[in-house]
Amino acid sequence: MHPRALIVDDEAPAREELRFLLEEIGGVQVVGEATNGEEALLLLNSLAYDLVFLDIRMPGLSGLEVAQRLRGASAPEGVRRPQVIFTTAYPDHAVEAFDLAAADYLVKPFSADRLQRSVQRALAGAEAASSPVTAPAPAVPDPAAPATRPAQQLVRIPVQKDGRTVLVDGEAIVYAVAARGYASLKLTDDRVLVSFSLNELERRLQGHFFRVHRSYLVNLRYVRELVPDFRGALVLVLNDRQRSRVEVSRRHAPELRRRLGV
Repeated sequence: MHPRALIVDDEAPAREELRFLLEEIGGVQVVGEATNGEEALLLLNSLAYDLVFLDIRMPGLSGLEVAQRLRGASAPEGVRRPQVIFTTAYPDHAVEAFDLAAADYLVKPFSADRLQRSVQRALAGAEAASSPVTAPAPAVPDPAAPATRPAQQLVRIPVQKDGRTVLVDGEAIVYAVAARGYASLKLTDDRVLVSFSLNELERRLQGHFFRVHRSYLVNLRYVRELVPDFRGALVLVLNDRQRSRVEVSRRHAPELRRRLGV
């Protein structure tokens, strides 16, 4: 049986185009359409969907608000929450979307090939979420191992912004957080999304960047405090404007303390 999909968009041509592309790639059954957030929530509460294609800017509830309510709602026993793929003409909400555990973020217009990759990623994510297998933790970098690049080499990360490629200096990155095949970079004065995985960023940055958690890569030069939380775990307070806080996994805490000399 093909996965069932709901299309949510206030513009009829956009819904028709998406339905056409889904028919072109095959493998997905569109069983519902909604023209606003309220309709979407009613349909999502009445039928189990595997995928939701969600526009962001709509009258009434925005797509982000729908995703937030969907994430906070408890699913009936034995029913998985649908994977959310945002489809929007606006690229500036990507970080918020991935903070809501979106499977993907498609900026209109997009091709059938790009849509197919997005669907495959979403369905793979749903399968992984229902699997009891625990993903292995990333290896702790060995500080004694030889560097794979000269220590003084300038490292920059390409970021797509307003149709341009902007090179972000590695020193401006406070931390990076994993976001389903992408990564969100917290900079000293901004937050941007890049198409690199956290593993790839770890390979590119190295040096004083340290993987404190499977989902976080931190620039150790921005560490201000190490604070134990109520569970006995360790939390980093970073020296950026927001005093960001990042949890450290128990596995990485001893090496982190050694790297910081505490």
